[in-house]
This record gives sequence, C-alpha cells and structure tokens, in this order.
Amino acid sequence: MYLIVGSGLAGCVLAERIANVLKKEVLIVEKRDHIAGNIYDFKDGEGIYIHKYGPHAFHTNDKKVWIYLCQFTSWYPYFHKVRAIVDGLEIPLPFNLNALYKAFPPGLASKLETKLIDTFGYNVKIPILKLKEFDDKELQFLSNYIYEKVFLGYTLKQWGLTPENLYSSVTARVPVYISRDDRYFQDKYQGIPEDGYTGVIEKMLDNPRIRVELNTDFRDVKDSVKFEKLVYTGCIDEFFDFRFGALSYRSLDFNFKSYDKEFFQSVAQINYPENYDYTRITEYKHFLDTESKKTTVAYEYPQEYKTGDNDPYYPVPNDENSSIYMKYKEEAEKLKDVTFIGRLAEYKYYNMDQIISRALKTFEESFYE
Repeated sequence: MYLIVGSGLAGCVLAERIANVLKKEVLIVEKRDHIAGNIYDFKDGEGIYIHKYGPHAFHTNDKKVWIYLCQFTSWYPYFHKVRAIVDGLEIPLPFNLNALYKAFPPGLASKLETKLIDTFGYNVKIPILKLKEFDDKELQFLSNYIYEKVFLGYTLKQWGLTPENLYSSVTARVPVYISRDDRYFQDKYQGIPEDGYTGVIEKMLDNPRIRVELNTDFRDVKDSVKFEKLVYTGCIDEFFDFRFGALSYRSLDFNFKSYDKEFFQSVAQINYPENYDYTRITEYKHFLDTESKKTTVAYEYPQEYKTGDNDPYYPVPNDENSSIYMKYKEEAEKLKDVTFIGRLAEYKYYNMDQIISRALKTFEESFYE
C-alpha cells in the first residue's frame, strides 16, 4: 500500500496513477475536512462555484497535462483578466500598452509606447526590476511609476518584503507586457472545469483502490499504518520536526461577502496595490458566467504563516530560506521510501499545470517500472 499525505493536486495525481496504472492500494490522509487542497471549491446558494482558498484559473502550454486533465473534466473556455486600481483608475494587469493610455495623457502615453516598442519590440514581457535598470530618462520615469504604483505596495502586502528581497522568479510573474493583449495569461490551453475543481479531484479518486481519511493528521497515523512508499506533500520543515529551523511561508485570510446585485466588479479579479489592507477582490461568478441575481466576492488579506493558527500557501523564496531548505532537501534525499512533492514539500512556487506535470514525471521516473 502507498500512503499519501495531502489530497491536493500533487497527491491526487499520484494516487490516480498508482491505483489505475500500478493497480496498487492507496491511502490518502488529509488534515482538512475536504479533499482537493487549495483548489477546493463548492457551489453556494446562488449556484456560484466559490474557490475557498483564492481564485484558480487554469492555464497551460503543456499538451500532455491538458490531455491528462481532460479525462476528468469538460472545460468552460475562460481567459483570466485582472485589473488594478491605481490612482483611482482601473487599469489592466500585467501593465501593458492599454494601461499606458489609462494611466497617462494620450500624448505622453503615445511617446512611451513608441519608446517601449523601439527599445524592446512588440509582444515582449519585461520584468519590472529589469526595466528599472535601463539608463533612459523616459524608461526610468515609466519604470518608477509602475514599480511604485503597481508592484511595491502589492508586494509588501503579499510577501511582507520589497521586490528586491525576493527572488526574480517572483517579481517576473507579473511583468510589463508590451502588447495590447489584456489577458493575464497567454497560454494555449485555458479554462475552468465545468463541474469545479473539486469535481476534478473526485473523478481522479474514483477508484476502489483509493481510500481517503479526512480530518486525519499524518503524525497521528504514521506509526500505525504499514506502507510500501510514502508520498509527502506537506511542509518539509515540519516533517523533520524543524531540526534546521522553520521555513517562512505566507498565509491568506479571506473575507467572503455576498451582495444583492448581479455584478460587483468588471472582471473576476481586481487588485489593490495602493489602497486598503487587502490585496485583491475576487468575484467568482465571472469564471463560469453564472447567472444569478446576487453575487459573492472574497476580500483577500495576506498574513504571516504561524504553525497551528493558519494555513501555509506560499514559500518565501529568498537566500535565507533557500539555505535552510537545502539542508532539508539533503535529508529528504536520504529517505528512499519517501517522495516529497508539491509547493510545501519542495519549497517551490508551482502553478497548477506545473505541479501536475511534476507529479506525472515523478510517477514515470520513480514509481512506474
């Protein structure tokens, strides 16, 4: 039997492969009272799928991942669009050429557009910290504006750090986009599962060889359950009882509110980099174009992760944490019967498609012989 800790994407993809390909028994233990990890969603009284742990818009260029998921869901075509409130104005994110004309007078916007295209070309993405390096008066003006108005406040709220104190892999996630494409992602395959993300996980686990125990802490059962191999998707520092110190994670708190109106905002996600303590407001009915007279939104407040008080969402990638993680990784590699996989176990920010790809590859390389 295989023991899997956590019922998020990483654990459930491996459970599905082990049960359906290897024909082996799988036990999943899950601390929460539901499956699906942070992609868990449910229908509210208006028939709107609520993403309990923040918005999840699926996107990928990986055809293998897309084909794999199509076994478990039909897709509703959806292109994620994000806006930011900057100086009281609603502008597209990532900051693009359309945002130029929202933020600046037409003459200035046109001049900056020409400068960007002449310098970098069209349909190009530039990380904000890279743009700030250019020794050009107009580019310096633009990069300082975007940095201060769009990136700095949001990053301080989201991570508790300035962009310079995070690895470039974080700041590069929302670049300056020299294009008029208002989509947040440009991947070939994009959509929302028609029956929700929880529905996807339910179908993955629909096998008599897979058993799920909810409200179950791994530490309470690890000595009583006999297993051939362990798949661990929780915090790696917790697994090793923090012997090298605690890794930093960021957590989130959500304030859900329903409004007696058809729509609350223009798109699913609006960010607030400058104002308020929350980082963004998500209106869920946009995802599946749900028809309802009322709407539900979530105000999202980042916070420091504290063991036992809240849930870890994001690793904090910087030199200090990387140094601590490498010590845990060395210990993990000594355990041949344990596979560490996922954001928390590998201390790495994965998108949904990336973790599915990682799980499929791990299965092929380490499980399937």
